[in-house]
Amino acid sequence: MDLHSANWNELEWEHVREGVDRKAFSGTGATIAMNRLMPGHEPRPHSHPHEQLVYIVSGQIDFHVEDTVRRLGPGGLLVVPGNARHWGVVVGDAPVINVDVFTPRRTEYA
Repeated sequence: MDLHSANWNELEWEHVREGVDRKAFSGTGATIAMNRLMPGHEPRPHSHPHEQLVYIVSGQIDFHVEDTVRRLGPGGLLVVPGNARHWGVVVGDAPVINVDVFTPRRTEYA
């Protein structure tokens, strides 16, 4: 058995682009990522083949999936189907911390 473990508090933030940072941890079949989105960051619509489960830890975000927008705050959950075009826009002055689970595993996050 190949058992991996980590602690979010000890993982370094990876700078993705201005206003967006990420930490990630992967197993063989899924990836979990924590994102820090700052107010005013540039949203970048994108898609990927992975199903994405979104959990908002703090802050508020308007999450766009195709032609639908959902405002999510702490405790908010959302499923983004694979290949769906999506992006988020921070609402207000507080950063958004969100946790995403991707399946299958995102090898580029490893």
